[in-house]
Amino acid sequence: MYEEGKCIAVCPEVLGGLATPRPCAEIQHGRVINTEGKDVSEEYRRGALLALQKAEGAGCTAAILKAYSPSCGCQEIYDGSFTHTKIKGNGVFAQMCLEHGIQCISDEEYKERER
Repeated sequence: MYEEGKCIAVCPEVLGGLATPRPCAEIQHGRVINTEGKDVSEEYRRGALLALQKAEGAGCTAAILKAYSPSCGCQEIYDGSFTHTKIKGNGVFAQMCLEHGIQCISDEEYKERER
């Protein structure tokens, strides 16, 4: 799909100024906190907004997002305890996409559909 020009690749976390690799992060009480205890919520919000602008600018109507991510998790995210416990919810970017009419599915759901 990418080679055909039918999708764009974005990483909200990188767009927000975070390094690669970076410490794991999860949403805790509405804030994004990494394993070092640093609040990286602003970087996640900034990156999500920039990624949304790119998606809208490209005319995207759907997104395939990384499952359980604090940015891209759709329908389920990790609970903030860093124990891989999943709860219902959306990552920062996924929520912005949904609020702007962009349909979201996880990479896991996409792989299942392709089988």
